[in-house]
Amino acid sequence: MPPIPFRDALLFWFKLGFISFGGPAGQIALMHSELVERRRWISEQRFLHALNYCMLLPGPEATQLAVYIGWLLHRTLGGILAGLLFILPSLLLLIGLSWIYLAWGHLPAIAGIMAGIKPAVVAIVIGAAWRIGSRTLRNGALAAIAALAFIAIAAFDVPFPLIVLAAATAGFIGARLAPDRFHPGGGHPTDRKHDGPAVIDDDTPTPAHARFSLRRLLKAACIGILLMLGAWLALAALYGVDGALARMGWFFTKAALMSFGGAYAVLPYVVQGAVEKYGWLSAAQMIDALALGETTPGPLIMIVAFVGFVGGWTHALFGPAALPLAGIAGALVAALFTFLPSFVFILAGGPLVESGRGNVRLTAPLTAISAAVVGVVASLAAFFGQHVFFAGGQLQPAAIAIGLAASVALLRYRVGPISLIAACALAGLVLSYWHA
Repeated sequence: MPPIPFRDALLFWFKLGFISFGGPAGQIALMHSELVERRRWISEQRFLHALNYCMLLPGPEATQLAVYIGWLLHRTLGGILAGLLFILPSLLLLIGLSWIYLAWGHLPAIAGIMAGIKPAVVAIVIGAAWRIGSRTLRNGALAAIAALAFIAIAAFDVPFPLIVLAAATAGFIGARLAPDRFHPGGGHPTDRKHDGPAVIDDDTPTPAHARFSLRRLLKAACIGILLMLGAWLALAALYGVDGALARMGWFFTKAALMSFGGAYAVLPYVVQGAVEKYGWLSAAQMIDALALGETTPGPLIMIVAFVGFVGGWTHALFGPAALPLAGIAGALVAALFTFLPSFVFILAGGPLVESGRGNVRLTAPLTAISAAVVGVVASLAAFFGQHVFFAGGQLQPAAIAIGLAASVALLRYRVGPISLIAACALAGLVLSYWHA
């Protein structure tokens, strides 16, 4: 088949950025439907091959998959533009929503809507823990790792990176003592068959630019590291090493490297740093961030832009007369340092990491980390629940009722997150006028 015109690919990635609702699973399903089933740009096996690789890496897997396929189709420039166009709509949308939230969020109608959305967010996080756990906790050893991770972060406030390190160590040891318990689970399998060849088919030779080369790996890695380091040094030179923007750059770089298991896995780390350590936003605002992330297209981890915007605005980085500009700067810094590592991972290390798949000694630490993620996400649900159902130190019956109804709708009737949040927002608005 003829190669895909570069212009057609760019239009597709830009369109995808506007319609990719539903979190990573929904975005991956949409890419599969468009690229494998409808357009036949890539075959089923090559798509899953790319997806399984992305699932081994820290960072947003849907974004990485877009970068990977864009890179496979149109070399490095294709990968970079595919990733940028995929995340650009959600970044711009969240910047606009963050501005509206801070400027007019105190109005009674908006406050009522957010009061209804917060319990829905708790239900969504519980649902995420359930989905990840049902896929990951296949035996007692992995369940024990999840339970210990929950206790460590919820009861003893152990930093998230230490939990990841401990889980990886357990997986490394477990691969030698009981390898059958640490085999990686399935990714996103499908039984569908497709007629006709794809542009990149099962037997299409690996393009020259995608073959492993140590020189290329080192070159791409060095360029990526220099870009991150240069951007951070520029922030430190302009606003000081201890300035909020330099701290955001360093913090969100670490967050990007800790995000095994998707956005929900890294949110507890973001809460620990952005809410509890640096005070860039409150716990209630963090819940609102997740609600906005669930109702906008693009990768869920883009809520870091909301965190950065609120942090820049509330700390008046450029003075009280330039609050929106400070918010935009914070959002851009948070997004840059969160997503840049993902581009480096794909463009530099794809073929190398891919060649190690199937070796349990290499994949067992990641399997153990995935199990720990279940406990960490459950702790996030407990953290959010405490601030929603016991706001101000008092029991909130209305919030509990909305939260229970949302949990049943999500887990029992499989209601989508957008419909769920819309219904809960309406309930909160009605209750706010009822009590007015």
